[in-house]
Amino acid sequence: MKLTSLADGIDRTSKLAAAQDGPALLVGYSYGGAVISGAGHASNVVGLVYIAAFAPEEGDSLGSIFARREPPSGAASIRPDKEGFLWLAQDTFRQSLSHDLDETEALVMAVTQKPIAARCFEDKAGPAAWHTKPSWYQVSSRDNIIPPETEQWMSDRIKTRKTITLDASHASLASHPNEIVALIEGAAKSF
Repeated sequence: MKLTSLADGIDRTSKLAAAQDGPALLVGYSYGGAVISGAGHASNVVGLVYIAAFAPEEGDSLGSIFARREPPSGAASIRPDKEGFLWLAQDTFRQSLSHDLDETEALVMAVTQKPIAARCFEDKAGPAAWHTKPSWYQVSSRDNIIPPETEQWMSDRIKTRKTITLDASHASLASHPNEIVALIEGAAKSF
């Protein structure tokens, strides 16, 4: 997925969904939730699964969602580069994003992270597909990147078919893979 602007991510993901031969279930992790909220309008998309993710309403930006609460502790680890992309500092990466993974797993994630353009936090979302597509959500109760209360609020707002809460960091995909797979499979089996 392109992390240069919300419009770029939505465009690429919409094209990817449309290229599938049959129904598509979109899964978005973190910023990817904002992307699937826009890309979910593709005609063959049947549902949306949010994994510790943003689920913006039309007109929301990630920055406006963050502004609803005190900044999460992980925000202190965000470092901009001279190109306008944001990175999590390697020395605080584990504490900020993946404190429930061992040191080696967290280090691998830190050195392979993909930066996101700062403008992605300012881009305003268009119409949200979760208004018309069934949705599922996973809340991470020990998330230091997106506050767990914000995740729960987004889950409630989109009126999910199912929400699960895991005792997890933001890296729930890595720390609780079986539960994440079960949520996605459950969503897929509903069609």
